[in-house]
Amino acid sequence: MEAPDPIAARVLAALDAAGVVYEPLPCEPEFADTVPFCERYGVPLERSANTILVASRTEPKRYAACVVLANTRLDVNRTVRKRLGVRRCSFADAEETRALTGMEIGGVTVAGLPPEVPLWVDARVMGQPWVIVGGGSRSLKVKLAPAELRKLGAEVVEGLAMEPRADPGQ
Repeated sequence: MEAPDPIAARVLAALDAAGVVYEPLPCEPEFADTVPFCERYGVPLERSANTILVASRTEPKRYAACVVLANTRLDVNRTVRKRLGVRRCSFADAEETRALTGMEIGGVTVAGLPPEVPLWVDARVMGQPWVIVGGGSRSLKVKLAPAELRKLGAEVVEGLAMEPRADPGQ
């Protein structure tokens, strides 16, 4: 498959270099965000895995890429904060994410990350037969077996994600 842009091409090259078995899935950019993607392409939320870049709030900046199922939420204030070894952290904003990874929100993924950024995967992701992750751009997703994430140096973390709040509006 021809990658839709240089960032997606870099991601696919990183997957290939790591020996990851995957299926590229082109998608319309306006449907790249999780819920619209799942609705448009018939993917259950529990098979969509979001890669979220987290940043420390203070210098020197520390980052981690965290992979959680779309039907859960990342435990930023406890698990991620403690693993990063910082007092405060939060989701990296779109500008910071783009500057560090070259990727757009809605396309951030597990491959092609800077080598100093650890890749942490919630243990629930590993229980799925396959998941959809970003492809580096808003026009590409990647389908793979969660075990393939280990080829990218992923560390499986118990409790990285929590059950969603009862009120989805929060």
